[in-house]
Amino acid sequence: MDWTNATPLAALTGGILIGLACAIMLLGLGRIAGVSGLAARAFALSQTGPPWSIAAAFIVGLPFGAGIVNLISGPVIARFPSSPAVVLIGGLLVGFGTRMGSGCT
Repeated sequence: MDWTNATPLAALTGGILIGLACAIMLLGLGRIAGVSGLAARAFALSQTGPPWSIAAAFIVGLPFGAGIVNLISGPVIARFPSSPAVVLIGGLLVGFGTRMGSGCT
């Protein structure tokens, strides 16, 4: 494993922010911030969960948060497998796992 490009401070900061957002939602609404469940509610695939407006605001806020990070620290360079099939299969497996595990934060 190549650790030369590791960014532990950025990872720690991201983890803290995710934990803070989850804690705020749990303390404020009494609900766990499961992004897959919130997305299902926001896109009307599920009738259970928080009110639609809260789910939609959370889902819309995700790319806005990424945009703010982009403005502050510059663009993030993502690297994906060269095969679209690998990305598709990986996405389907993650989606299946989150539904099987009752959601994903």
